[in-house]
Amino acid sequence: MSLHDTKTNDNRSLISYSVGYVSSIILTLVAYALVVNQIFAVWTTVFIISGLAVVQLLIQLMFFLHLGQEARPRWKLMVMLFTLVILVIIVAGSLWIMFDLDSRMMMTPEEMIKYMNRQTGI
Repeated sequence: MSLHDTKTNDNRSLISYSVGYVSSIILTLVAYALVVNQIFAVWTTVFIISGLAVVQLLIQLMFFLHLGQEARPRWKLMVMLFTLVILVIIVAGSLWIMFDLDSRMMMTPEEMIKYMNRQTGI
């Protein structure tokens, strides 16, 4: 490998990092603007931000981790898919538990006052 090849690879790497960084910043600012300006309804905003997060994840995988540019991309892809499966299980399980607890534990203000009165004996 010559010195010229090394400089070319360094320039490509710098351009790749720069494009990834600028893209990530733009996606973050778009998500911030959607929340601050309340352009859409709450659930629509949640879905849009989730989509932007997935796009940003893919950008970071491509530009920073160089996924797909290595000699054996299938092995890295399998590891990444396994990681995503574990992540989905953890997030979905946590949300399931939180929503279940919320539905079981939430009382209306009237029910809360009655409960507190029963506990204090008033």
